[in-house]
Amino acid sequence: MAAEADGVRQLVGDADESGWDVDPDDESGAAVVATVGRQLKLHREAAGLKAVEFGELLGYGEDLVYKVEAGKRIPRPEYLDRADKVLNARGLIAAMSKDVEEVRYPRKVRDLARMEARAVEMGLYGNHNIHGLLQTEEHMRALFDVWLPAYSDEEMERIVAGRLARHAVFDRSPAPTLSFVQEEVTLRRPVGGRMVWRRQLERLLELGQLRNVSIQVIPTDREEHVGTGGLIEVLKFPDGTAVGRSEGAFGGRPVSDPKHVRILELRYGMIRAQALTPRESRALIEQMLGET
Repeated sequence: MAAEADGVRQLVGDADESGWDVDPDDESGAAVVATVGRQLKLHREAAGLKAVEFGELLGYGEDLVYKVEAGKRIPRPEYLDRADKVLNARGLIAAMSKDVEEVRYPRKVRDLARMEARAVEMGLYGNHNIHGLLQTEEHMRALFDVWLPAYSDEEMERIVAGRLARHAVFDRSPAPTLSFVQEEVTLRRPVGGRMVWRRQLERLLELGQLRNVSIQVIPTDREEHVGTGGLIEVLKFPDGTAVGRSEGAFGGRPVSDPKHVRILELRYGMIRAQALTPRESRALIEQMLGET
């Protein structure tokens, strides 16, 4: 769920100034892009324009026009804006930018964002990196910069954009209850250098002041620790259902069976109990800031 960078090379396509390739394994996303392409073709033909003429008016090549209309290329918002003006579509084409903007993110990221957008309560434990919802843009870029094999610039932009889009959870109303537990080591590692690290710590303090957000730290010197199985996440929804995932349980797969979710809830509850309180955690983060 939170490890959306894992296997992301299989989820993202090549990109350039004209748009993004469609992920062949993303059926829902491919359907959206195909629908947009058909609408563009219908409007173009109704205007009596050939593909080459349309491309010239847009400032793009004929090949791209065919790829977009065939649903093989995800057009950028500016492509749709230009098409709307050229075809005098009165906003009908430009309005499709919202759907296209969403499907440009990797499918797993979209699925995760949808769950986070529905959740009324989240319990999130991170033992290796600071959780993606807590990361600054600088921090996440620094993390992805050292990923091997290296990401291309286009892949980097797509991954970062997808993760940043998930940060909208902090602006939701009514606000969900968000509980984060982080290993001390994830906060002490100066990812991206001292200034990036400092701004990341400041971001944690900022988010920790929100009434619906709790951030706790587990000191490295804890002798007893039930979080050694790795990341744990539990998301609860308005209808009483929940989904959870842990690297150390159920093969690392998301689970929704109440019995399985309950096991993860128990583990997460114990991890919270072993961590510093939110007030103590804030004091520790402030201490780290003083050491930078």
